[in-house]
Amino acid sequence: MTIDWAATQMYNTTMAVVTGVALLLIIQFLNKIKKGQVEQLEGWAVGFGAMGFILTLTGAHMTLTWPLAEVGFPFDDIIFGEPTLVLGVILLGIAVLLWRKANTYTKAGVNDKATLAKHLQKDIASLMRPLAWIGAAMGGALISIAIAGITYQLFAAPPEEPISGAFAAYPMVEATFISGLYAITGIGAICFPFVLKTHQLFSSSLYKILIICWKIAGYVFVLFGIMNFFTHIGLIVNTM
Repeated sequence: MTIDWAATQMYNTTMAVVTGVALLLIIQFLNKIKKGQVEQLEGWAVGFGAMGFILTLTGAHMTLTWPLAEVGFPFDDIIFGEPTLVLGVILLGIAVLLWRKANTYTKAGVNDKATLAKHLQKDIASLMRPLAWIGAAMGGALISIAIAGITYQLFAAPPEEPISGAFAAYPMVEATFISGLYAITGIGAICFPFVLKTHQLFSSSLYKILIICWKIAGYVFVLFGIMNFFTHIGLIVNTM
């Protein structure tokens, strides 16, 4: 197989790594609020904003231009591009909200982390709920993508790609793996707004499900994305 790489772009490597870090950072932020250990809210805002910028930029480009159609995978532009775009915009929204809250708390004289955590424990549900509903809707979309992945045996890497290409003759292997990853991410996203509706959100069973789903998905996205920097470079070398 020969591919004209000058005619397309493939950057779902970065998208996967940043998506995984975003999921892990969200649950870390929630756990720090729970434990009363939040400090430097501006730092969290900048972190979410940086990830949001990367995912919005790459997700929008993939959604609007369909670069992977040039290498024979047009469905991947929907699968990777659209959820990434939505997550990026949500992260930018979180960044703005946290930055504004940081300014509000500073003006009110809320400086120590214990007091800051108490205010966040009270405010976090109303602050995040509108964005959480957008995320929940996209969680349903992720589950739909997972079903499509199994139904049509998507995600199989070409044999020219190192590591993943070893399973090219067994498309259900990678279809099951990626579909499962999307499904557990979607389950966590669907749980999020309902977690925020509970009075004891940090002790609810839905919160525990959210943490488990996103912790697993976050680490897998990061590690798989890191591996794909090698495998995608190998694919390019093998198909030039």
